[in-house]
Amino acid sequence: MPIPKKTKTHLTHAGLFLLVFITTTFAGAEWIGGKYVFIPETHFAWSDFVFAISFSGPFLCILTVHEFGHYFTARWHKVRVSLPYFMPLWFGFLPLVGLPPMPSLGTLGAFIRIKDRLTSRLQFFDIGIAGPLAGFVVALGVLYYGFTHLPPPEYIFDIHPEYYQYGLKYDQYVYENDFIDPTYRTISMLEGRPLDNQRPILSLGKNLIFQFFESHVASPELVPNKYELIHYPWLFAGFLALFFTALNLLPIGQLDGGHILYGLIGYNNHRMASSLLFILLVFYAGLGTITPYDSLDELSWQLPFYGVFLVLTFYSMFPTLKNRILLAVSILAVQYLVAYFDPTIQGYQGWLVFAFVIGRFLGVYHPPAHYDQPLDTNRQILGWIALAVFIGSFSPQPFIME
Repeated sequence: MPIPKKTKTHLTHAGLFLLVFITTTFAGAEWIGGKYVFIPETHFAWSDFVFAISFSGPFLCILTVHEFGHYFTARWHKVRVSLPYFMPLWFGFLPLVGLPPMPSLGTLGAFIRIKDRLTSRLQFFDIGIAGPLAGFVVALGVLYYGFTHLPPPEYIFDIHPEYYQYGLKYDQYVYENDFIDPTYRTISMLEGRPLDNQRPILSLGKNLIFQFFESHVASPELVPNKYELIHYPWLFAGFLALFFTALNLLPIGQLDGGHILYGLIGYNNHRMASSLLFILLVFYAGLGTITPYDSLDELSWQLPFYGVFLVLTFYSMFPTLKNRILLAVSILAVQYLVAYFDPTIQGYQGWLVFAFVIGRFLGVYHPPAHYDQPLDTNRQILGWIALAVFIGSFSPQPFIME
């Protein structure tokens, strides 16, 4: 007997969710304890998978609530919409083909497919704002639980036994260049390169909301070192939730934040605001990419590569190549001048990648709605609250590799 089409669709959604649950849990084990399922030297065990659910569970809960916020609001507006599609992305299998593992979160996120055309500012606003605010509320709960249930400082010795010899003042020793941790040693061996006493150290660039929880909710003596936050699953999941909330709430184009700003100020005003905000994002992100202090050999390839990159990034802003080149050259020149007067000013090149995706594929501008009536007062207040959430969740430099 053939399986009905609707049942197949539901099985697809459920199967993708289950797959993402598995991959995010594997990824959690990698981040929390440096345990890789296909690298025997890291001693991955079933208990590591179970413990890593303390990362994948809250992380996927936030992501799921976000998507169902969109889903149920669309249904309330009688807009046909799909259930969430969860997208797995995990590189822990690379050792199976002789390659070193790459860090990942186990997922690219999730999305719903809207099957009807949205016709009003009201629909764009309601459906756009429902997801980020719903997920944000759950993220606050995750962060509150994480900061009020911090383990004792000695917990870090379970993750890094090599720190034990230094006691609780390990931070004075283990971040020096002559210290090499076992995970770094294992991955270096897999990559076939010698140890050079230089290991990358990742820290999380905190935002206003995260800093509030650290300062006013957690017990000061239990707050982990900034370089060890990734080993605290609830905190790491909460931080990532705020990071993705900020991404979604960027008030540009057709991101959730773009829908919200469009609902608040209308088509013409949004077009100007979105252009300005996008240019500012690209300008900040690229600060320090090209400087007067680079060698001529570096500039000989960096300058044309970065220039072409900027031209492609502004693809959706201008129909003519001439205007795109003019804007790219202008931004590059100002960034160069900033570096000349103060070379210590640095942007965050990770935002350049996201800006490229927006400018080349998603679009900087919001399409006009057929019904363009202004929002009521309550929705306007909610919209400005959402933009305040964006400011509180935004990290200028979310992931810092030293």
